[in-house]
Amino acid sequence: MLNFISFGSGSSGNCYYIYTQNSGLLIDVGVGTRSLKKAFHDYGLRFVDGFDGILVTHDHADHIKSVGSLSKKFNLPVYATETVHAGMDRNYCMRCKLAHSNRMKVVKGESFNVGDFRITPFDVPHDSSDNVGYLIEADGIAFCLLTDVGAITDEMKQLISRADYLVIEANYDPQMLETGPYPRYLKDRIRNGHGHLSNVQCALALAENLTSRLKHIWLCHLSQENNKPELALATVCHTLEDAGIRVGEDVKVEALRRTLPTGIFSLT
Repeated sequence: MLNFISFGSGSSGNCYYIYTQNSGLLIDVGVGTRSLKKAFHDYGLRFVDGFDGILVTHDHADHIKSVGSLSKKFNLPVYATETVHAGMDRNYCMRCKLAHSNRMKVVKGESFNVGDFRITPFDVPHDSSDNVGYLIEADGIAFCLLTDVGAITDEMKQLISRADYLVIEANYDPQMLETGPYPRYLKDRIRNGHGHLSNVQCALALAENLTSRLKHIWLCHLSQENNKPELALATVCHTLEDAGIRVGEDVKVEALRRTLPTGIFSLT
């Protein structure tokens, strides 16, 4: 059985965990190791023995803060593109740097195996050094994660249509962003095609590309200042309903909490 947990999703720190009975992968570790260890204990999960490695999407601090320390302490391999590895070396927020023996380089579009998983990294536009999403397959189930998304590409549309389970960014409500406290340059950066995905963009991408195989959608990386879970959910659910997709029957939709674990989702 495949399982999924979010330990945090937002600018305060991002970390996801997908695992089977025999294998487990962390995706980004932007939360503190102590809080992560406590959450594993609370859920009755193996903290160290359950890890086969860490997948990194990109080199912003809220995704990599604890990657180096966790890798060093438990000798974990870290999978990222060569450019993201270089970005992690430069990022002062990741104080503990990776040992060369734990630097595993991935190439966009080239699949590889880790434990029970078949993993395919793919390009995601964002204003980091580089950024990837991951399609993770195990036991005939396809799990796809798209975070920090500047825009939806044709490749990403195809991957949405292949997914049984999907984590996708719904970062901001356009009106809240426009009328909010951010300075103009930051507002422009967020919506310039290399920043973040709005609720509306997320909703349209889902309505146009999901298939009947998609069972569950989680909205991730919601902005604390420029979004609300109820707004993101309303935008996505109304758009899907308008497209003839019955939310709750054809597909489940939830918003991930920014700073709290979700509990364990069983992906069957």
